[in-house]
Amino acid sequence: MKKNITPLLILLMIFAASCDKDDFAELNSDPSSLSEPDLRFSMTKSIEQMYGNDYTIWFYNNFDYIYPWTQVATAAAGGGNSEAVVEMGEVGTQNIYNALIPNTRDIRARIDAMSESEQEARKALRAMTFPIQIQPAITITDLYGSMVYSEAGLAPYTTPALLTPKYDTQEELFNIWLDELDAAIEDLSAANQFEIGDQDLIYNGDYLKWAKFCNLLKLKIAVRMINTDFSRAISIAEEVANSPVGYMDDVSEDFIYKRGINYRGTGNPMGVGAGSIELIDFMAENKDPRLKVLFDKNSFNGEVVQAFIDAEQELPPYVEQYVMLDSDGNFEGWSGPGEPWVRYFGVPLSPDAVFKAENNIYFNQNINNRINIDGVEKAYASTSNFAERITRTGINFTYPTKPGGRVIQRTDNFPPLQVILGSSAETNLYLAEFKLLGASLPDDAQGYFNKGVRYSALRLDMLAENNGFPYYDEDPVYNDATLSQAGATKLKDGEIDNLLSQPAYDLNSDGLEKVYIQQYINFAVTPGDLWTTVRRSGIPKASSEYLPRDPFLAGGSPLTVPRRFTVRTPTEDNKNFENMSEAYKQQGFTTGSNVPQVLNAERLWFDKANPNYGAGPKQ
Repeated sequence: MKKNITPLLILLMIFAASCDKDDFAELNSDPSSLSEPDLRFSMTKSIEQMYGNDYTIWFYNNFDYIYPWTQVATAAAGGGNSEAVVEMGEVGTQNIYNALIPNTRDIRARIDAMSESEQEARKALRAMTFPIQIQPAITITDLYGSMVYSEAGLAPYTTPALLTPKYDTQEELFNIWLDELDAAIEDLSAANQFEIGDQDLIYNGDYLKWAKFCNLLKLKIAVRMINTDFSRAISIAEEVANSPVGYMDDVSEDFIYKRGINYRGTGNPMGVGAGSIELIDFMAENKDPRLKVLFDKNSFNGEVVQAFIDAEQELPPYVEQYVMLDSDGNFEGWSGPGEPWVRYFGVPLSPDAVFKAENNIYFNQNINNRINIDGVEKAYASTSNFAERITRTGINFTYPTKPGGRVIQRTDNFPPLQVILGSSAETNLYLAEFKLLGASLPDDAQGYFNKGVRYSALRLDMLAENNGFPYYDEDPVYNDATLSQAGATKLKDGEIDNLLSQPAYDLNSDGLEKVYIQQYINFAVTPGDLWTTVRRSGIPKASSEYLPRDPFLAGGSPLTVPRRFTVRTPTEDNKNFENMSEAYKQQGFTTGSNVPQVLNAERLWFDKANPNYGAGPKQ
């Protein structure tokens, strides 16, 4: 068959014939000789990898295990704990080996291959890679102990490729990280450095703030060493307090993770639990403004209270105690602490508590708090769940109103999520602890403590505003403007000063326990640090006059709470089988076991000398 050659095809053939081989060589470059990447963008990607797999980590690790075990909340919303609360199942894992460490290794390798003058100008950029990988690595070792670190990601830089990296022990990890952080602090404070600008999603290219973050990481390591190497821990604290670069001492220096304008956390519900009665009562009694961020308001606003009155339905007694009625028996306002404090109530945590008749007022709320008005039936929550909006912001919210009443919603307030990965509050609360333990620090313990609590309240208020908490500016269900504004959960003038004037915030007695309680509250938004604080401090303390531990009893017998996560049994098809097996053997771990007694007895290195749950501070 005869083929027709179109004019366009003829033109293409002429163009191809007129091009020489060099032109085509330029278009078909060897991949190995491609232009160098912009390391600023590589650094952005590394920062992004510091926080990941958030859905499974929050859903399993935090809400199923860490929050119940630390007695912040129950393992299930609307109900109490069962005896299975101490049993482990599925977990979430942050993988720092697929992207984060390959990225930080690549950045360092590329800088190391530059000219001497270029290396000198990028010392701070290179130094950033160390805190970026150390921060999530601390969280991992807190759960599992030994881990691959010093030889991680070396395969592309070794001949033959290192495919079986060793496991560093937790003690080795702490020493490695302290050395890396000291070197990083020096390089981050170097003069005349390459500007990274807004590709630094945390500090906008302010290397000195990264150096201060390194000092916080040093303190994180030091507090984990208090009961294993006390003198070393004290020495580290003194180094940080007197560091020439300073330490995080203002909320503007907090390490606030922001992935991007469209990042709102996971889109999936978390299944959060109800707050601890002991914790919520302690915070409400002291009017701690952080209570309004950590836990949700219950549903019993004035309109809902009136609906219960109209339906001739009994109110939960802990709600009713604050209700004021007018002469006709209708809702008039709140007595006691008033809005918003009368809207926060916790539940007992012991599994046995669920079966006690007197606790029926806390549990089965879908039945107990259900009313019907004119054929419309609704149920209302009388206790407070942990605030899910801390973990994700893409949540519609419907305000509680009477059955068949108004529909008031927030459906378009989905701001980018912010996550706290380190703060000035944490820094100062650590320094308060070290001062009480005898460290030679410039300020007194009460001074550090007061700043730590103040910064903690300020930061959580800023988080609530950013993450779009529904009651932040007002409680729109109230038609009364005074009640509506009283119900606003934003930080009000004088609240922090009033908090610090309470006896539970005076370090002249039981100072160390009080510091640990404030660390505990501050870390309620960072569960990894929370569990570590509980394990190393022994708080909440049994029979404490401030924040007592609720005994975990099932059938009258105490349950054993794990001290580490389950480690999987390595199989021989795993290329790193021998190193993994040896690491678990060296730590004395029974692999594959989720038996609470095993997970309690076989402790991590940092945890071996720590007090038992509820024993209180060891020092």
